[in-house]
Amino acid sequence: MESAHRVANNTGILYARMIITVFISLYSTRLILAALGVVDFGIFNVVAGAISMLTFLNTAMASATQRFMSFSQGSGDPDKVKTIFNVSVVLHITIAILILLLLEVVGFYLFNGILVIPSDRVSVAKIIYQFTIISTFFTIISVPYDAALNARENMFVFALFGIVEAVLKLAIAFYITYTSFDKLILYGLLMTLLAVLLLIIRAVYCQKMYPECRVDLKEHFSKPVFSEMTKFAGWTFLGSSTSIVANYGTGVVINMFFGTVINAAQGVAAQVNGQLGAFAMNMLKAINPVIDKSEGGGDRQKMLLISMTGAKMSFYLSILFMIPVFIEMPYIFKFWLKNIPDYAILFCRLALIRSVIEQLYITMSNSIGAVGKIKSYQISNSILNIFPLVISYILFKFHFPPYTLYLVFIGYTILGGILTLYFTKKVCDLSLLLYLKEVIIPSSVVGILVTGFTLIPFFLMQEGFPRFILTGLISTLSFFVFVWFIGFKNDERSKSKEILKALTLKIKSLFKVFNFKTE
Repeated sequence: MESAHRVANNTGILYARMIITVFISLYSTRLILAALGVVDFGIFNVVAGAISMLTFLNTAMASATQRFMSFSQGSGDPDKVKTIFNVSVVLHITIAILILLLLEVVGFYLFNGILVIPSDRVSVAKIIYQFTIISTFFTIISVPYDAALNARENMFVFALFGIVEAVLKLAIAFYITYTSFDKLILYGLLMTLLAVLLLIIRAVYCQKMYPECRVDLKEHFSKPVFSEMTKFAGWTFLGSSTSIVANYGTGVVINMFFGTVINAAQGVAAQVNGQLGAFAMNMLKAINPVIDKSEGGGDRQKMLLISMTGAKMSFYLSILFMIPVFIEMPYIFKFWLKNIPDYAILFCRLALIRSVIEQLYITMSNSIGAVGKIKSYQISNSILNIFPLVISYILFKFHFPPYTLYLVFIGYTILGGILTLYFTKKVCDLSLLLYLKEVIIPSSVVGILVTGFTLIPFFLMQEGFPRFILTGLISTLSFFVFVWFIGFKNDERSKSKEILKALTLKIKSLFKVFNFKTE
């Protein structure tokens, strides 16, 4: 029960952060699109699209490092945690240098016959690409500090850093709106400087607050640990990098066949999907250390139970926001953006479908990582990651429309789920029948029922603010009713009541501290 309270508390903190950052980020996107224009916004997304993929890489690599730190904490070995951090620093500096060299080689080919960019903006695009490489370098180096915050489950500081980052991005958006300098170059430069600043903030805080984050290679460096972590991080990096190549490559393929205007639509879709996906990712960030510590403490059944509960809760949290946004997306876009890029709404809707499907198995890959036997899984996953890019390229050759890319990725996501569940059964002894009963069936029933009720205003009312509000209310009410009575089991309802009671008492105690009267 203590771990449940801790997960609930951390999730609450992360949601408070998300409520602030989502609106700031979406407004920043509106300003950036208006300031740069559709063409330059498209150029930035295709050339510096790696920046958006860096978030994924950073999360994946931090998860690998956090796995070792949480595992050691779960087994009660504080000295090994210090060794793991120091080894992680060396490992990620090495990875950062290799990635820097690789990106320089890739850049040569991108700007010599692959990317389709207006001739008068090619030189600017090359500058933006160099900014991207620098951002990549510093983002990878910051991974050990992100991992330390995750392993310590210090979600308050993590949330605070996220808010600072969002506010600074908003400041950048405002600045380039009114500058007379080349807006695209200035935007790339400021985003790079932001990556460096965020690394410095994380490093200073972690080194000051956590003893294990002090770099001391003479005393806390171990070749056996380095070898073990290199193998684990290597296989993790293989899966992560091929996924990044596939996702970033889609922007390149779209650019080759349809130009930078469609890249702008893809950038908007990625922004919306990323912000809505944060609702589920926040809970996963809180629950992943608990999964690793449970396996580190030798409790495999508890680890699997937490993973299945996490997958189900991740799905619920996703549909809470994605269903009404999916239905009312045309109205939302008219309110949000001054100029809506072609295909942006359709791209967003298909991306949300893919994201919702992914939630059904998203925690299970972390279960495989917690056990540590990831070689076969990552090799298989890496091979699968390349297929959407190849298939999309072939279909575009036969003049299929741009949205075909997202349909291919939905199919890939379903296959990825099957592959993940196969390896979870093989590595972690997961009962697929139990998974079907505990996750798939209740999640699917809740999803169908909430969608059905949320569609009622869509069929009965004209598009507008009244329908938007009613859609949100019906979606929210039906969500809580169906999740409570159908999605939750009896023990989950009991635990939820205890957590809500504990949170209520905590809120009341806070009011008392500030001398507020409560009933």
